[in-house]
Amino acid sequence: MKLSATVITFNEEANIERCLKSLEQVADEIVVVDSFSTDRTEKIACQFKKVLFIKNKFEGHVQQKNFAMEQSTFDYVLSLDADEELNPELQQHILRIKSSELEIADAYYMSRLNNYCGKWIRHGGWYPDFKIRLWNKSLGKWGGTNPHDKVILSENSTLQNLKGQILHYTYQNTEQHDRQIEKFTSIAAQESFRKNKRVFIISHLMLYPIISFIKVYIIKLGFMDGYYGLIIGLKHSRYKYLKYLKLYRLKKKATS
Repeated sequence: MKLSATVITFNEEANIERCLKSLEQVADEIVVVDSFSTDRTEKIACQFKKVLFIKNKFEGHVQQKNFAMEQSTFDYVLSLDADEELNPELQQHILRIKSSELEIADAYYMSRLNNYCGKWIRHGGWYPDFKIRLWNKSLGKWGGTNPHDKVILSENSTLQNLKGQILHYTYQNTEQHDRQIEKFTSIAAQESFRKNKRVFIISHLMLYPIISFIKVYIIKLGFMDGYYGLIIGLKHSRYKYLKYLKLYRLKKKATS
């Protein structure tokens, strides 16, 4: 098996080297699609011999990741976000598949372990956080609703689990999380508005945020992650509230 790795970037100088080092061990080429970074992302990425660095206008996470996949040479694609890396066990399992020691499936899913403000989070729905990240590109592509993308496979595709983990370095501090929430809720509200989704004040703006907190912090045992488990629960609640508040404002503006 020959393997293409893909990564999309924008101002990822703090993360990209770690990500590419982990991919360098398993990939035959690495396609980095950058949406015109203004930091050192390009300089760092181009130090890796396997990297093909392409600049492309960002029109959405789904669109950009599919564009990156389309630029790849080989049939099998391994996709990571710039703030992720493969741990050694996952690298070794991929290498065993490439060497034909194991039967080759159409696609593979793997667990993702998330680091939040320096703490590995194992509850609240954040782990094992299974993701399909390695697949035959003729049988799957990126879909979902921006900014929450996911790989959609053709019917009857064979799917196997890979041992090891994707290590995901989410936020170094809560302020970064707040900025991401502002950004992602704006994107999500625009997508929902485009699809003409409805919003109800009592259910969406009042009940959904409360239910979201209870689900993450209590039902999914977020409290077992201590202080940051509480913070994550509160941030999930805020995300729900802001998403529907922004959608409500868009709809109100459109009818005024």
